[in-house]
Amino acid sequence: MSGEALTRPSSATLLSWARKVRPEEAFVREWSEKSPTEYQVSLDLPRSHAFYTAADGSTSPLLLIESIRQALAVLSCAAQGIPSSHRLGWNTARYAFTPAAGLAPGLSADVLLHVRHTEVSRRRQGAARLAAHIRATSGGTVLVDSVIRYTAFPPLIYDRLRKERADAKRAFARALPPPPPVSAALVGRTDPRDVVIAPASAPHEYRLRLDTRNEVLFDHPHDHVPGMVLLEGVLQAVRASMPGHAPLVALDSTYARYVELDSPCLLSVIPLPDDEENHSRARVVGVQNGREAFASTVRLAPAGLTPGSLATSATESP
Repeated sequence: MSGEALTRPSSATLLSWARKVRPEEAFVREWSEKSPTEYQVSLDLPRSHAFYTAADGSTSPLLLIESIRQALAVLSCAAQGIPSSHRLGWNTARYAFTPAAGLAPGLSADVLLHVRHTEVSRRRQGAARLAAHIRATSGGTVLVDSVIRYTAFPPLIYDRLRKERADAKRAFARALPPPPPVSAALVGRTDPRDVVIAPASAPHEYRLRLDTRNEVLFDHPHDHVPGMVLLEGVLQAVRASMPGHAPLVALDSTYARYVELDSPCLLSVIPLPDDEENHSRARVVGVQNGREAFASTVRLAPAGLTPGSLATSATESP
């Protein structure tokens, strides 16, 4: 990394800070402080992953997103002094990917996250609002640029916010049984257990499918649907609705409310006009109990282009 002192906590501490239980699913290895607001985080990414590696050896961009999620969770404790008992909730998240982010046979183990906190606002009773710019690189090549705004809730506020749903074990036990999935091949999967969408009654609509036995997506009991499951649902819904399976260029998401485990959530894919660079676009809206819970806008590479021929770059902050 650099000349700054490296921080290498114990494996148990890293698991707790990253909000993970299974050691093989924790990807943060160490970090160094560049300034009071800037950090460089070293990742330990698997060459092949049971969920995030496709049959052709390419890596899902969600592996980088999960690594960013873990890094911010770790730094919230290690750098911002936010206790691991606080619950983190993302408000908005923007990602701009380069072609290198999805190259086979998987990401290099030498991936660094350059994290700069642009806002840390302390609130009453220990809550905090934070914003961070994160750039992932490998061998000096930019993989993704991201800007994330999120909130840290102390237990007292979170329990008041979630009310009877605050108990994760009870909420997890109430999760709806997963309906039959769409074809695994339709969403680029080989194992139906990795499919997170099911057919719905209208074209380009899908029901979010929650198989809580999936140990990657549900590493431990949750009181609501994890954000990574929502993003996987977004990408699978787009892939099922938009032929061509073009590489992901950008993903912008806004989260309005938690998605509950015990009520159906409908994903609607709304095609949008191509942008000025001929990227295909779609908006995916998640609706639960008649209210919009989250929405994501997806940009895909122009039809017919492969990751190696894609010219789009994310060398600037999104």
